[in-house]
Amino acid sequence: MPVNLMSKWTLAAFGLLVAAGSVASVRGAAEEPRASRDVVVGQAGIWTPTDLTLEPGERAVFKATGQAQCPGAAGRIGPEGLTRGFRDLLRILPAPQAGRGALIARIGDPDVAMPLLVGAGTDTVSVAGGPLALGVNQEETDPCTAEFRVHVDVFAAEAGRSTRPASWVDSIPGADSELFSQIPRRNADPQGNAGDMVNFLILGNEAQMKNVFTTAGWVVVDADVKGALIAGAIASLSKQSYVTLPMSQLFLFKRPQDFGWAHAEPIKVAASRHHLRIWHAPFDAGGSMLWVGAATHDIGFERDRRNNGVTHKIDPQIDLERSYVEQTLTQTGFVESYTYVWPKDLLWEAKTATGGSFYSDGGVLVLKLSDQGDVKAVPAAAPTTSAPTAPSVR
Repeated sequence: MPVNLMSKWTLAAFGLLVAAGSVASVRGAAEEPRASRDVVVGQAGIWTPTDLTLEPGERAVFKATGQAQCPGAAGRIGPEGLTRGFRDLLRILPAPQAGRGALIARIGDPDVAMPLLVGAGTDTVSVAGGPLALGVNQEETDPCTAEFRVHVDVFAAEAGRSTRPASWVDSIPGADSELFSQIPRRNADPQGNAGDMVNFLILGNEAQMKNVFTTAGWVVVDADVKGALIAGAIASLSKQSYVTLPMSQLFLFKRPQDFGWAHAEPIKVAASRHHLRIWHAPFDAGGSMLWVGAATHDIGFERDRRNNGVTHKIDPQIDLERSYVEQTLTQTGFVESYTYVWPKDLLWEAKTATGGSFYSDGGVLVLKLSDQGDVKAVPAAAPTTSAPTAPSVR
């Protein structure tokens, strides 16, 4: 039975909290936090920064009181927020899986960290660490008013607990010139027109690949329009946000993509979403299963020059999307190491199958997944790592 989008998001952003809490419960009751803060949230926009920065593996315990009031809601609400309703499908909330007006938190880089529900209290372990911010789950223009008083205790990482944040390395075994000689630089549409550039590789088995994307908040995209419409109708009836639209088929290794993944917010997905296609390569790399991917960022619509129809317009600076893939996946705790490789046949500028232009430094992101699939912790963004500079020779 297919798992709906809400279930997937819930697994990525909430289910892991249970495991983190279970680990934390066995720790000594007399343990002293290394830092404690009392923070008032809701008086200065959506997010309230704190002066706390969590290290990898550290545990944060939140306890909150206070109330919020949102137009259209009867009476005041507590930190758990309002029960999600149909109108929430039309709202762009920082944590779309949580109710409007709820107390939320973010650990790490604001561009890629996944907000998590705090409510009246929660207990979480951060994988990659980063600055802590607390917030109210509302839109930028939402006139909700809130005043939550939050006590935060931060505990040092448990001795022997393996968090294993991703490591930058100079090279990854198997990701060499011989490998790249077997990988086409671009995919193609069904008519053979050259399409998107291959800009990332993943070394790991299928279960590991699915796990790292799901944990990072990516969702599988429906393979066809009919499937998307059916899933969208079901999601609406169950009052759950549906953030994926069908992804057209592009070909690599003489077959369409094995998986499509998207990262987007409700309602904006039609015009703007992060998305990628991924193919299982017919050969391994360094003794590992190899996945070859092409990632682009939809930013609107444009004319399809093949048939004068309407198609998604991608951000021509496709290296930004490659960096987005890096940042979202390396913050999960399931990437062992990563690097960049510049193949001999560098591709700096080209047009997509639909006629749009794109530009790149020609580099390919390579990620080797960790075999520590049993590490359970709440995703938090890793500190941003700048990609190395591409070769200057053109």
